[in-house]
Amino acid sequence: MADNPCAEVVGWPRGGTPARVPGGHAGGATRVTDPELRYGTPTGRWVLVATVLGSGMAGLDATVVGIALPAIGRDLGVDVAGLQWVVNAYTLTLAGLLLLGGTLGDRYGRRRVFVVGTIWFALASLLCGVAPDSTTLIIARALQGVGGALLTPGSLAILQASFVEKDRSRAIGAWSGLGGVATAVGPFVGGWLIGVASWRLVFLINLPLAVAVVLLAARHVPESRAPAVTGRLDVMGAVLVTGGLTGLTYGLIEGSDLGWTSPVVLTALVAGVALLVGFVVFEGRTANPMLPLEVFSSRQFSATNAVTFVVYGALGGVLFLLPVVLQVVSGYSPTLAGTALLPVTGVMLLLSSRSGALAARIGPRLQMSVGPLVVAAGLALLTRVDSAGDYLTELLPAVLVFGLGLAVTVAPLTATALSSAPVEHAGVASAVNNDVARAAGLIAVAVLPAAAGITGDSYLHPAALASGFHMAALIAAVACALGGLLAFLTIRNPAPTRAPEEAAEYHCTLDAPPLRGARSAVAPAAEG
Repeated sequence: MADNPCAEVVGWPRGGTPARVPGGHAGGATRVTDPELRYGTPTGRWVLVATVLGSGMAGLDATVVGIALPAIGRDLGVDVAGLQWVVNAYTLTLAGLLLLGGTLGDRYGRRRVFVVGTIWFALASLLCGVAPDSTTLIIARALQGVGGALLTPGSLAILQASFVEKDRSRAIGAWSGLGGVATAVGPFVGGWLIGVASWRLVFLINLPLAVAVVLLAARHVPESRAPAVTGRLDVMGAVLVTGGLTGLTYGLIEGSDLGWTSPVVLTALVAGVALLVGFVVFEGRTANPMLPLEVFSSRQFSATNAVTFVVYGALGGVLFLLPVVLQVVSGYSPTLAGTALLPVTGVMLLLSSRSGALAARIGPRLQMSVGPLVVAAGLALLTRVDSAGDYLTELLPAVLVFGLGLAVTVAPLTATALSSAPVEHAGVASAVNNDVARAAGLIAVAVLPAAAGITGDSYLHPAALASGFHMAALIAAVACALGGLLAFLTIRNPAPTRAPEEAAEYHCTLDAPPLRGARSAVAPAAEG
């Protein structure tokens, strides 16, 4: 989920296999040969390292870039709108092409597409690192998103396709834990690099990592694909959704500067909406859609994604602003700003799997209703952050409450999104939920700063930025509370179909890619 701060708890019945999804691919279930890798063998460990490093590059990039925004703004003379595009250019192409990237891996080989995506991502990172101006940096970030869309879906799919069935959950669990360590360490390392050298190293450090991933993949990762995948690729669908999100985002970002009645802004907004409507119409008519619309026939699935959009939108907007506020208002160094949210990772690693297990026993409704309220309380506490910058009294209480709310919310939310879709669409359901979270963050980053009065170069002025951030935190808190109310009104607890111990749960790291084709530990809801 997105450049989103999330933890996914998913599972499937022991001895079961992932459900087949449209277009004939089974999210990793159909292979050229049966999987032979065993957990704990040298080759198995190298495959695990390759997938962790690859997905970690793409997942951490957004987090670390958030720490670098003030330095980028000062060095390149970028205003708030420019900083929004530095973040959103990556999210746009990643969200628009993620489903297509997974299909390419199933069709042409998951290792091949994973390696191509890694190389693409590295070259785009190099362009980011040497960018002479903001325009070049934004274009390079968009290209990074393309690489991320190619390599991200393949990471878990490679593990699922490579390891023997009884070792698969251990391998993915290890991937989750190692990814959690990377998520915790990444912002600290990024902040340190910015402090001692330059923001450019945040991008250039991806180059040696990419070389290691490519060499390990070429030597140790077995190739796999889904031979049953047939039909034409839904390139038009990817073009329509990416173009629609781009037009909508451009209009929302530029509206505060150019005016909402500006012909340019109105044209962008109308074109964006038209392209998104065209995407929905096209997906309903094409023979091989990247987004089968029948997945939304489940009211539980649609409701869960609506809650996802509201909650993750609020989170995305605040987490875009917080690293900037900590550095400009509170005087934190990039290193300290990068480590400020470490307790969130710790709380989620500690509690997310337990939250998923609880939801499997009692149903997701209570946690999905109460959790966003706790997140809202944590966001409201961020209004106490000011120029004093005292971590223990101002920031840590907000971070702990915020992390607790996420731990309560995200596991049942993700599991419900996976389980409530029709069984034949289990794989695509995880990708849809991931994309909804990313799109929500994308729009929130475009809208929230202007709604809170943060425009132009106001982020360079501590008093103005602090006032705007406090308003943004309150807006986001209200949105999260409304997300909890929406969950209470729309989410229903399903009747249990198996004992919780029959399902395997494990925690996925922050901003983890979707586990294509996985079944959830939360049973599907009855429709009616």
